[in-house]
Amino acid sequence: MQGSPKVIAQLQLLLANELAAIDQYFIHSRMYEDWGLNRLFERINHESEEEKEHATALIRRILFLEATPDMTQRDGLKVGTDVPSMLTSDLELEYAVAAGLKAAIVVCEQERDFQTRTILEQNLRDTEEDHAYWLEQQLGLIEKLGLPNYLQSQMH
Repeated sequence: MQGSPKVIAQLQLLLANELAAIDQYFIHSRMYEDWGLNRLFERINHESEEEKEHATALIRRILFLEATPDMTQRDGLKVGTDVPSMLTSDLELEYAVAAGLKAAIVVCEQERDFQTRTILEQNLRDTEEDHAYWLEQQLGLIEKLGLPNYLQSQMH
Protein backbone atom coordinates (compact mmCIF):
# COMPACT_ATOMS: atom_id res chain seq x y z
CA MET A 1 0.00 0.00 0.00
CA GLN A 2 1.55 3.29 -1.08
CA GLY A 3 1.62 5.58 1.94
CA SER A 4 1.38 9.31 2.24
CA PRO A 5 4.78 10.97 1.76
CA LYS A 6 3.97 13.23 4.72
CA VAL A 7 3.28 10.27 7.00
CA ILE A 8 6.40 8.44 5.79
CA ALA A 9 8.52 11.54 6.47
CA GLN A 10 7.16 11.65 10.03
CA LEU A 11 7.85 7.95 10.52
CA GLN A 12 11.45 8.46 9.36
CA LEU A 13 11.91 11.27 11.92
CA LEU A 14 10.44 9.09 14.64
CA LEU A 15 12.72 6.23 13.65
CA ALA A 16 15.75 8.49 14.09
CA ASN A 17 14.50 9.33 17.61
CA GLU A 18 13.99 5.67 18.50
CA LEU A 19 17.42 4.66 17.20
CA ALA A 20 19.01 7.39 19.30
CA ALA A 21 17.02 6.22 22.33
CA ILE A 22 18.20 2.64 21.81
CA ASP A 23 21.83 3.77 21.69
CA GLN A 24 21.57 6.15 24.64
CA TYR A 25 19.79 3.64 26.86
CA PHE A 26 22.27 0.95 25.82
CA ILE A 27 25.35 2.95 26.84
CA HIS A 28 23.72 4.17 30.05
CA SER A 29 22.69 0.66 31.02
CA ARG A 30 26.24 -0.60 30.53
CA MET A 31 27.59 2.27 32.62
CA TYR A 32 25.17 1.39 35.42
CA GLU A 33 26.24 -2.24 35.17
CA ASP A 34 29.91 -1.27 35.39
CA TRP A 35 29.21 0.84 38.49
CA GLY A 36 27.36 -2.03 40.21
CA LEU A 37 23.98 -0.29 40.05
CA ASN A 38 22.16 -3.48 39.09
CA ARG A 39 18.59 -2.20 39.48
CA LEU A 40 19.27 0.76 37.21
CA PHE A 41 21.08 -1.52 34.76
CA GLU A 42 18.11 -3.90 34.57
CA ARG A 43 15.53 -1.13 34.13
CA ILE A 44 17.47 0.89 31.56
CA ASN A 45 18.47 -2.25 29.64
CA HIS A 46 14.74 -3.09 29.54
CA GLU A 47 14.01 0.42 28.23
CA SER A 48 16.55 -0.14 25.45
CA GLU A 49 14.70 -3.31 24.47
CA GLU A 50 11.35 -1.49 24.47
CA GLU A 51 12.81 1.19 22.22
CA LYS A 52 13.85 -1.59 19.83
CA GLU A 53 10.22 -2.74 19.80
CA HIS A 54 9.11 0.81 18.96
CA ALA A 55 11.70 1.02 16.18
CA THR A 56 10.56 -2.36 14.85
CA ALA A 57 6.94 -1.18 14.71
CA LEU A 58 8.00 1.94 12.81
CA ILE A 59 10.17 -0.04 10.39
CA ARG A 60 7.36 -2.48 9.69
CA ARG A 61 4.94 0.37 9.05
CA ILE A 62 7.39 2.19 6.75
CA LEU A 63 7.89 -1.01 4.78
CA PHE A 64 4.13 -1.60 4.60
CA LEU A 65 3.73 1.92 3.22
CA GLU A 66 6.21 0.92 0.47
CA ALA A 67 9.12 3.05 1.63
CA THR A 68 12.62 2.20 2.78
CA PRO A 69 13.47 2.87 6.45
CA ASP A 70 16.39 5.24 6.87
CA MET A 71 18.62 3.58 9.45
CA THR A 72 21.47 6.07 8.97
CA GLN A 73 19.88 8.99 10.82
CA ARG A 74 20.15 9.38 14.58
CA ASP A 75 19.46 12.33 16.77
CA GLY A 76 22.42 13.32 18.91
CA LEU A 77 23.16 11.28 21.99
CA LYS A 78 23.53 12.94 25.37
CA VAL A 79 25.54 10.48 27.41
CA GLY A 80 25.63 11.49 31.05
CA THR A 81 28.62 11.28 33.33
CA ASP A 82 26.79 10.49 36.57
CA VAL A 83 23.42 9.05 37.55
CA PRO A 84 21.49 12.34 37.79
CA SER A 85 22.78 13.60 34.43
CA MET A 86 22.07 10.23 32.82
CA LEU A 87 18.50 10.13 34.10
CA THR A 88 17.99 13.77 33.10
CA SER A 89 19.29 13.23 29.56
CA ASP A 90 17.11 10.14 29.19
CA LEU A 91 14.09 12.14 30.36
CA GLU A 92 14.85 14.94 27.89
CA LEU A 93 15.05 12.34 25.13
CA GLU A 94 11.67 10.90 26.14
CA TYR A 95 10.13 14.37 26.10
CA ALA A 96 11.52 14.90 22.58
CA VAL A 97 10.18 11.51 21.46
CA ALA A 98 6.75 12.36 22.89
CA ALA A 99 6.69 15.71 21.09
CA GLY A 100 7.62 14.00 17.82
CA LEU A 101 4.93 11.38 18.28
CA LYS A 102 2.28 14.02 18.95
CA ALA A 103 3.28 15.93 15.81
CA ALA A 104 3.22 12.75 13.74
CA ILE A 105 -0.21 11.79 15.09
CA VAL A 106 -1.53 15.15 13.86
CA VAL A 107 -0.11 14.45 10.40
CA CYS A 108 -1.70 10.99 10.41
CA GLU A 109 -5.05 12.58 11.23
CA GLN A 110 -4.66 15.09 8.40
CA GLU A 111 -3.66 12.35 5.95
CA ARG A 112 -6.40 10.02 7.22
CA ASP A 113 -3.92 7.25 8.04
CA PHE A 114 -5.66 5.89 11.09
CA GLN A 115 -3.70 2.64 11.33
CA THR A 116 -0.39 4.49 11.59
CA ARG A 117 -2.00 6.80 14.14
CA THR A 118 -2.97 3.78 16.25
CA ILE A 119 0.63 2.48 16.22
CA LEU A 120 1.95 5.90 17.22
CA GLU A 121 -0.62 6.28 19.99
CA GLN A 122 0.64 3.05 21.57
CA ASN A 123 4.23 4.28 21.36
CA LEU A 124 3.12 7.56 22.94
CA ARG A 125 1.45 5.71 25.83
CA ASP A 126 4.66 3.77 26.46
CA THR A 127 6.71 6.96 26.26
CA GLU A 128 4.57 9.12 28.55
CA GLU A 129 3.01 6.61 30.95
CA ASP A 130 5.99 4.30 31.37
CA HIS A 131 9.36 5.68 30.30
CA ALA A 132 9.05 9.39 31.13
CA TYR A 133 6.99 8.77 34.27
CA TRP A 134 9.56 6.33 35.67
CA LEU A 135 12.44 8.71 34.95
CA GLU A 136 10.57 11.57 36.65
CA GLN A 137 10.05 9.30 39.68
CA GLN A 138 13.76 8.48 39.88
CA LEU A 139 14.80 12.12 39.77
CA GLY A 140 12.19 12.85 42.46
CA LEU A 141 13.59 10.06 44.63
CA ILE A 142 17.11 11.48 44.30
CA GLU A 143 15.77 14.84 45.45
CA LYS A 144 13.86 13.32 48.39
CA LEU A 145 16.35 10.68 49.54
CA GLY A 146 19.62 12.29 48.55
CA LEU A 147 21.94 10.84 45.96
CA PRO A 148 23.93 8.49 48.27
CA ASN A 149 20.76 6.81 49.60
CA TYR A 150 19.29 6.55 46.12
CA LEU A 151 22.46 4.96 44.74
CA GLN A 152 22.56 2.47 47.58
CA SER A 153 18.98 1.44 46.79
CA GLN A 154 19.98 0.72 43.18
CA MET A 155 22.80 -1.70 44.01
CA HIS A 156 20.80 -4.88 44.70
